[in-house]
Amino acid sequence: MTTVYPNTTEDYSDYNNLTEDDFSPHNTNHMKAFSRVFLPTIYSIVFIVGLIGNGLVLCVLVKYHKRSNISDVCLFNLALSDLLFLLSLPFWAHYAAITQWTFGNFMCHAVTALYMLGYYGSIFFMMLMTIDRYAVIVHTHTSLFSKYRSVRAIIALILFTWTLSLVASLPNIIFSQTSMSNKPNESTCSFEHPNLKWRLFSYIELNILSLIVPLSVMVFCYSRIIPILMSMKSQKKHKAVRLILVLVSVFFLFWTPYNIVIFLRFLHQLGYMSNWNQDLNMAMQWVESVAFTHCCLNPIIYAFMGQRFRNLFLKVLKEWFPLCFGHCPTNEMIIPILMAMKSQKKHNTIRLMVVLGCVFFFFWTPYNIVIFLKFLHQLGYLNNRQWNQDLNMAMQWVESIAA
Repeated sequence: MTTVYPNTTEDYSDYNNLTEDDFSPHNTNHMKAFSRVFLPTIYSIVFIVGLIGNGLVLCVLVKYHKRSNISDVCLFNLALSDLLFLLSLPFWAHYAAITQWTFGNFMCHAVTALYMLGYYGSIFFMMLMTIDRYAVIVHTHTSLFSKYRSVRAIIALILFTWTLSLVASLPNIIFSQTSMSNKPNESTCSFEHPNLKWRLFSYIELNILSLIVPLSVMVFCYSRIIPILMSMKSQKKHKAVRLILVLVSVFFLFWTPYNIVIFLRFLHQLGYMSNWNQDLNMAMQWVESVAFTHCCLNPIIYAFMGQRFRNLFLKVLKEWFPLCFGHCPTNEMIIPILMAMKSQKKHNTIRLMVVLGCVFFFFWTPYNIVIFLKFLHQLGYLNNRQWNQDLNMAMQWVESIAA
């Protein structure tokens, strides 16, 4: 019985529990060593950073809900989707580290539900935000679109979006279950599809709902929005659309490679590219690691793209940490000063600094974590031959990323 990689509709054997029929023992050991160290490290970093950032976004939106509009409601649900997604990562990190599922069948269904609901929720709420901007800017005076912005209509749209996310997630939730692996007393959380058709359907569903449909909707909407904005002088509308456009662009930048690899695996299941199995297995780990970091970026985008969010973030931080922020007026904080300046040059400078800082820590943090683990290994902790091999393999990978 093969196991399933927790974050995809793929066999886990394709990544961590490779069989000798698929690869040589040398490649199998390298893949296992890489997965047991690299994946839990990445999942843990993403979980901690994303939990803090998205939790702060939710607190800001809840605390100042009286000022909310439909865009803020969508942003709230987008952050909630990211949190659902993030809550599944500790379980997947544990699964990748010990290569067996120890949480039982119910948690296999529940954790899969968190992951899939968060994934589809993020996509559908981004689509809803885009359609909302399209309705406001392109069809400002149309009565049909003005009615849907009532409180009842907004609640109905939110419920419909979550229902759609649940329906899209149901196949993976239903087919996920625990089973015994080839090794004795080792349980796995597996997607047990009844036949190949269901597996192929899961690939196609993922590509259509998470790439083709949202990309088509957003290209259509923004192709109508941008020409109108170019002829308008309203800076407020420019900033609102710019924020959503950046959110959408970052989402596709991080998730498109994942969808491309999913499509290549679909072709592989059909019999094409039969000799690409090992390359696709390794590619899936890389594109998933990149895609998961997306959950950490939305709060950063809110903070440095939207002035209103910046001010609200600072208010919340001053209330939570008065010793650190209470004695500092907002206009005395370094970043707010730079962001409040009218000089476009200063705006570009601080944004460049933030991007460079994020990129630096994204590429070098895994390297430093492995260095720390090797330090513990030298002190006598993690002192076994398997850990030594795993750390050496992990060091090769994180060095290649950092370089």
